[in-house]
Amino acid sequence: METELPGQHVTGDVTPLLSQGWDLMIAHPPCTYLASSGLHWNRRRPERALLTEQALEFVQLLLSAPIPRIALENPIGCISSRIERPAQIIQPWMFGEDASKATCLWLKGLPLLQPTNQLIKPRYANQTPSGQNKLGPSPDRAKIRSRTYQGIADAMALQWGVIPQPTKEN
Repeated sequence: METELPGQHVTGDVTPLLSQGWDLMIAHPPCTYLASSGLHWNRRRPERALLTEQALEFVQLLLSAPIPRIALENPIGCISSRIERPAQIIQPWMFGEDASKATCLWLKGLPLLQPTNQLIKPRYANQTPSGQNKLGPSPDRAKIRSRTYQGIADAMALQWGVIPQPTKEN
């Protein structure tokens, strides 16, 4: 997938890059076949069940990469029941965003992400009165829903980007 913003991006298979000596990886694997919101289709469409298994294998590959600090982000779904429970579940409103979207973090060698600017509202801008996501069907709905909120990205960069790299003495 092509990037939306300018900058240094790698597109393609991440597998050969995992062993190149990175000190931090923040991974956002595609949630299409992992999120609870779509798992009900696996019973009706067996080909989706196979894609879920492949997605879980990819998540396991990322979590077991030889990288000392890993954060893997995904919505609530089958990673929790099939691989391991997340270390933390965050919401965009905890980071100054006018939105509600439970997001799981699986962490290795990283502290919990600390809220930076909590908003407390009965309903957020991305919700209908019944609490559902109000983004209707469209060709780019999945892409829009999968974006990481800027407040969360900023918190990750500020809190995890300054952790000293482990030394052999530690």
